[in-house]
Order: sequence, then structure tokens, then C-alpha cells
Amino acid sequence: MNTKPVRKSTLGLELDLAFEGASKALLNEPMDASTRQRLTSEMPWQRDIICWINATRTNKNLCCQEIVRSANALSLGLQLTDDATITKLNARWRKKEEPTDVISFPALDEKIICPENRFIELGDIIISVTRARQQAKEHNHALIKELRWLVSHGLLHLLGWEHPNQESLNEMLSFQEQLITIDSIVQHND
Repeated sequence: MNTKPVRKSTLGLELDLAFEGASKALLNEPMDASTRQRLTSEMPWQRDIICWINATRTNKNLCCQEIVRSANALSLGLQLTDDATITKLNARWRKKEEPTDVISFPALDEKIICPENRFIELGDIIISVTRARQQAKEHNHALIKELRWLVSHGLLHLLGWEHPNQESLNEMLSFQEQLITIDSIVQHND
């Protein structure tokens, strides 16, 4: 994954995003410039993720580990890949030999004690662009919306959200809807 410069939000949160964009094979389909940018550039993701983390950590009623609420510097990885790659990961780590839309690998442990002013590693999010395209068509919305939905879902898992039952899944999905409506450009200091 390529590591780009650390980005700082107007709310004081720094994010070090290790981003691996979609391969050339995934970029063969016709798409607008905005979609291509989402598939190849970390900047729109950096803005979204900072806004989403801030929205989560500033609301005390939401699941978010205290170390994340108090941290001023976070780090995570985001990879946009294909079905073949995500199938291998799903088989290895979840024992399911099938493609999936998103896999997240949380790195946080509630017992971690971290000195101030250090980066807190949240973990990694891997998205299948192939699945995202199919799901966007099924839901009759843009690929960008589906990608944002999947990244927000993976991020919430990195922040400690789980959905062992339908009620907790519904709560998580409802909050995801709120997250993807946040306009990161208004919320972020470029």
C-alpha cells in the first residue's frame, strides 16, 4: 500500500491512510472522473474517513473505543481490489471460500494503553470493487455511493461496532446512512 502525507482535519484529528487503489483491470469499464478518482486516489477517502471518525467519536452514545475518542492521530489501511483477491482473504481469515463485498481487520484491543501524540492503528479495510459494482447496479445507485457504504461499514467495524443480531445490524446500518450523507468537503480543511 502507498502511504501518503498525513492529513489533519479542522477538528484536530490526523489520519495516516495507507491506500491501495483499484488495479488497471478494474478501471477498464467506462466511468466519470469522480468515480475514477475514488478508485485511484486516497484524498476523497481521507476526507470521508476523518469526517466519519469525528462524527462517531464525538457522539458519546455511539460505539467507539475510548482510545479512539481521545486520540489525535489515527492510522488505517484501505485497499480496493477484485473478487479473486477478496475471495482468498475470505477463505484464509473467515474460512468462507467465496467473494464478499468488504472485509475489515480491526487492530484495536480495549486493553491497549498508548502514549499521547502517537498514531493509533485502527486496522485495514478491503473492498471488492467487483462486488461493489454488482451491488450498485442491484440497488440502482452510483458506484461511489456503494463504495462509500462499504468503506463506512468496514470503518465502523474497526471502531468496535459488531452486529451479532438483527437489532444491532439495523442500528449500524442506520448510522452508516447518516455517515454517508456527511459532506466531507464542508467538514474538512483542505
